[in-house]
Amino acid sequence: MAAAAARAEQLDSIADNLANAETPGYKATRPAFQSFLPPYKGPGLVDKVFATVVSTGTDMSPGAVVTTDNPLDILPGGETFLSVASQSGKPAFTRNGRLSLNPDGVLVSDGRPVMGVTGKQITAAPGANLTINEAGDVRADGSVIDRLALFQLQGNIVRVGPQLYGPGPGGTAAQVEGQVSTGQLEMGNVSPIDSTIALINAQRQFESAMQAIQTYRQIDAKANEVGRSR
Repeated sequence: MAAAAARAEQLDSIADNLANAETPGYKATRPAFQSFLPPYKGPGLVDKVFATVVSTGTDMSPGAVVTTDNPLDILPGGETFLSVASQSGKPAFTRNGRLSLNPDGVLVSDGRPVMGVTGKQITAAPGANLTINEAGDVRADGSVIDRLALFQLQGNIVRVGPQLYGPGPGGTAAQVEGQVSTGQLEMGNVSPIDSTIALINAQRQFESAMQAIQTYRQIDAKANEVGRSR
């Protein structure tokens, strides 16, 4: 059961990675396994070692960069992140640079308002011609209205939503000066081929664990039958 539960969590993680391979700014999740002794000793448990998923970490390595020639597609330079407003009210950070202007004139990334260096969401008149230069200056019809706020995450980084990340316990987020590349996007750092192979392997191991459970059930049933016949 311990093996099946651990593989089930691994399957969820791999499936999520595979589904987001083409999602801008997505960072893969990697489950960490650990073996442990049973919490109590009993018949048949003296030499048993169980396995479990102790945590799921985030792989922050860069993804593939694609050129789109869309002036509102941007790639934050280095390891910097954009700051966006989240539903919790706390700032969240993303590498998803597929930006657009919503009907209210708010610059958004995946529907979330993008924050400027002023600490406010970047807003322009609906229908304005928006451009972004390498310094991150956002211009509406040629006039600078704000600058993209870029942040560096250090230490423990945790996933707080789809393509959203933040500092975990002991981690920090500091606003920094940086540059962006326009007309480019960073895609998910996931290899579809590698993920498919990992998914097949994990599925086979999960099935092996479930088969072992079924075998033990059959042995128990036969033992009960022998007991009743006596």
